[in-house]
Amino acid sequence: MGSMNKAFGFKMKNFLHGINELKKLCSLSLFFVLFTCLSALSLPSFTQEVPVHISNTSIYSFLEEMAEEQLIRISTVTKPWSRLYIAGKLDELQKVREELNPRQLKELDFYLRDYNKELLPGKNYQKRPDLFYYKDSLFTFSVNPIGGIRYWSNGNGTVHHRWNGAEAFAYIGKWGFYASLRDNHESQPISGKTYITQRMGGNYKGDNDYSEMRGGITYDWKWGTLGLVKDHFIWGNNVHGANIFSGRTPSFAHLDLFLNPVPWFEFHFTEGWLVSEVVDSSRSYWVSGSYGVDYREVYFPKHLSANLFTFKPWQHTSFSFGNSIVFADVGLNPGYLIPFFFFKSVDHTLNAHIDNQNSQMFFDFSTRVIRHTHFYATFFLDEIATTRMFDPDRHSNFFSYKAGAEVSNFPLQNAGIQAEFTRTNPLAFRHYVPTLTFASNRYNLGNYLLDNSREYYLALWFRPVRGLLIRTDYNLAQKGPDYTALGTDRLGLPFMETVEWENREAGIFVRYQIINDGFIFAGFRYRKVSGPPEYTPEIFRGKTSTFSGGINFGF
Repeated sequence: MGSMNKAFGFKMKNFLHGINELKKLCSLSLFFVLFTCLSALSLPSFTQEVPVHISNTSIYSFLEEMAEEQLIRISTVTKPWSRLYIAGKLDELQKVREELNPRQLKELDFYLRDYNKELLPGKNYQKRPDLFYYKDSLFTFSVNPIGGIRYWSNGNGTVHHRWNGAEAFAYIGKWGFYASLRDNHESQPISGKTYITQRMGGNYKGDNDYSEMRGGITYDWKWGTLGLVKDHFIWGNNVHGANIFSGRTPSFAHLDLFLNPVPWFEFHFTEGWLVSEVVDSSRSYWVSGSYGVDYREVYFPKHLSANLFTFKPWQHTSFSFGNSIVFADVGLNPGYLIPFFFFKSVDHTLNAHIDNQNSQMFFDFSTRVIRHTHFYATFFLDEIATTRMFDPDRHSNFFSYKAGAEVSNFPLQNAGIQAEFTRTNPLAFRHYVPTLTFASNRYNLGNYLLDNSREYYLALWFRPVRGLLIRTDYNLAQKGPDYTALGTDRLGLPFMETVEWENREAGIFVRYQIINDGFIFAGFRYRKVSGPPEYTPEIFRGKTSTFSGGINFGF
């Protein structure tokens, strides 16, 4: 009888949990449908939105270069941008063709072979090669393969990364659809959770394999976009790793709202389903079957709400501020779903007199008001207290900041220089509650160096002809003690008391863009890495001179 009651209780608990999850799904679905219907009734004009992945850096770099020439105005605080947005900027450049140099003109015409899909009807233009492409007055559909391989070789050995898959996008009226599937194999893990690297993370299966499924559905109107997507995104101006959202985690599903009602204001809101990888023992259970007895582990749910207000007080200048909160144990509370809120204040009401959720604030400034230049700064605030700011025993404030500059096409045409400095105080991006960390799949959402770190970065680039990039750079990255591992007090922690990990590297990278999504590349890097082995893939530990090369098609 007791076992029957226990079984009944277990089934009832799972049944009630299923009902709660169904309620959440219905609420979100209702929100999405209601918003879509209201927009459809009130706004007759239509466009479509499909994002261009953040790893497609060539088109982003070209438009940023054009913005530094003051030929177009763009907002670079968030990425990805949509194909339609990029097409519009390329169309603006066509109107000022006489101000572009010969290489830039060829770049413009080259990119229009792809993005004229959004600008022109049919296929009566010089179009990039596609595996399949169709377009009529209502429906657009495109399919292309994804594939590539990259090798690294040095005194420690040889490692390769290969990937393959396919991607597709479609437009139907005001709706945009896209999907991308990419299977990955690494001969040695180089994207692990503990590694300090710019590479995107991957959840390894057996034999160093991992897959990445991205895609979504979007609805667009004249001054905004709403989407349900699973993809990567970046918040914060940077050239060597963003400080707000770096886009380095495995992609996670999120609602994405973008509003641009007037030229001088933009608004972004994201509601994300993070992956905690923290086991909930109350919902985990034993199962038995033909394969034997197994313990079915279930993770705690974990969510993110974040907004960003961007103002453009004058041409080529923007100022952004926003806030975010990582929350768990409270479900999808409606207070965190209202896009324009200051979430920390909501948290103080919902969790009064108990431990709060994990909230953050951030600021970003960007200006290209001087032609050929871009100056920017980002400030990420995890926690700050003026009451202890000047107390030598309790002075810790958990923040990260980045400042950088770029000068392009001056004094030399088709060349540029980039410089950037990053500092992150101890315990920024950290949290003592495992389900509330600023992370997904245990990959930090913020800067790739984590907390208690600093970085100096300098790069020179040269684009002598269409499609060819030559870049040489120097990077000094340092990380101090991991106070979370040491179990010390959270206050009064000194910044970089000792250097526990250091990476000094310099190198040259050459890439040529064969077709719109096809590249061949090669490089050489000298590294001197010291510190705990868990921070660095085996192939790059110690003093190494590494040759690399590869080819890819698609992202």
